[in-house]
Amino acid sequence: MSQPNPSELAVLKHLWSSGAQSAREVHDAIGAQQGWKPSTTRTVIARMEDKGWVTRQDIHGMAVFTAKLDRTATLGGLVRHLARQVLDIDGPIPAALFAESPHLSDAELDELDAIINAAEDEASDKKGGV
Repeated sequence: MSQPNPSELAVLKHLWSSGAQSAREVHDAIGAQQGWKPSTTRTVIARMEDKGWVTRQDIHGMAVFTAKLDRTATLGGLVRHLARQVLDIDGPIPAALFAESPHLSDAELDELDAIINAAEDEASDKKGGV
């Protein structure tokens, strides 16, 4: 699965923290800081829906969107990509680096650590033939 781009990540972070929202509510919350017009917000959300990253539910004639991607798994994938592909870091990645993030609870930090470093364990197993 591909990783969310910065626009998609902004929408996901908003939906993770706020829950189900209409495109207008998403736009009102993050559109100005992203420099988006309402049509841009709707386009980003529609593409995310096509990718299966958000779900749409019609409530009283209004489309409401919910993040379908798991927050911890998504953030773990982004951290792993940054560390391995961008920074060329080998070895365990301490999830404690993200302890100050308002987006993660202590339990989610533990889960993030497992996600980041479990992928490394699997890669080591495959390389070693185990």
